[in-house]
Amino acid sequence: MTKGADTTAKANEISFEDAMEQLETIVEKLEQGDVPLEEAISMFQEGMQLSKECHSKLTSVEKKMDQILHADGEIEATDFQEEEE
Repeated sequence: MTKGADTTAKANEISFEDAMEQLETIVEKLEQGDVPLEEAISMFQEGMQLSKECHSKLTSVEKKMDQILHADGEIEATDFQEEEE
C-alpha cells in the first residue's frame, strides 16, 4: 500500500473530531516555521487529506440533517454546492 493510500485509509477510519485535532496540530507546527522543508511538505499533504475528509464528513451530515428536518416526511435532494455560489 502506498503512503497516500495509507493516509486515505486512516482518514476514513478517523472521527471528525480527531481529524480536526490532528489538522490543528499540523497547522500549529507549520505556523511555527521551524519544520524542515521535506517534512513541511509531507505535513501539508497530510493536512490537506484531513481537510478533505472533514469536508466530506460535514457534507454528509448536512445532507442527513436536511433529510431529517423535512417536517412533512418528504426527502428532497439538495445540492449544497449550488447554494454556496
